[in-house]
Amino acid sequence: MPDQTTFTEKQGQYLAFIYAYTTINRRAPAEADIQGFFRVSPPTIHNMVKKLERDGYISRVPRTPRSIKLLVAPEQLPILRRP
Repeated sequence: MPDQTTFTEKQGQYLAFIYAYTTINRRAPAEADIQGFFRVSPPTIHNMVKKLERDGYISRVPRTPRSIKLLVAPEQLPILRRP
């Protein structure tokens, strides 16, 4: 499992959002859900999701909606802050 000290503050916020959304809604967020919260462009969200996956913080199933799975322990995540 990746160590919390290796992700950036911004990555931590995205990971915290994925955790909170999944906990509340009992399903993973779509990229559009993440975009709505952070108020950034679709390419920005897509690039961040790809980077989080490449760095080993999340996994997802290609071409499968809402398949993001968090690979970081919840206790390693920062407090989610409204942007």
